[in-house]
Amino acid sequence: MLQIRALAKAYAETPVFRDVSLHLERGEFVAMLGESGVGKSTLLNCIAGLDEADGGEVLLDGAPVLALPEPERARLRREKLGFVFQAFHLLPHLSVAENVALPLLLLGRNDGARVERLLQSVGLGGLGARSPAQLSGGQLQRVALARALVHRPLLILADEPTGNLDPATAERMLDVLTAQVRAEGAACLLVTHSAAAAARADRVLRLTATGIEAAT
Repeated sequence: MLQIRALAKAYAETPVFRDVSLHLERGEFVAMLGESGVGKSTLLNCIAGLDEADGGEVLLDGAPVLALPEPERARLRREKLGFVFQAFHLLPHLSVAENVALPLLLLGRNDGARVERLLQSVGLGGLGARSPAQLSGGQLQRVALARALVHRPLLILADEPTGNLDPATAERMLDVLTAQVRAEGAACLLVTHSAAAAARADRVLRLTATGIEAAT
């Protein structure tokens, strides 16, 4: 589902990481740890084609993400990728339900029942008409997770998706994420500092400046 080969990224003359290679299979849930500043969020952005890499390649379901022109990258993201951003990136002028439904809308699909089921699963049933400004940080994080899953993506990239949640709610969100991976045969790459979140994964890896290694 996902293959990364010798990926490298630098800002100006400052290297972030190099020689990053990784593969994810369908139905696999992988957690990635790493020190602050090592480039975990940047790596996710490169995988999604939101940032340019300085070397290497990313293949998503066989498509060479970094070699595609931006319109084709955008189409690939719409169809096959779900991204849980650490900063949420919800649209303030849309309601909670409209934010969750946005990936479906971009695909020309309408499934209000699916939206409501996901809101229920993340503990936000009945709040679909609210605006993002009316929610707490933890609730916004749950909306972001529901939005990433609503269109049943083949690859889920999750950047600290439990960072604003209490332990019990974090466990519930990991249940939702794991259930989607198993039921839909998706692949998930979870970036986290949480040992509890990493413990739910099939594999735990560590990102360093010189590549990826198995976490000990």
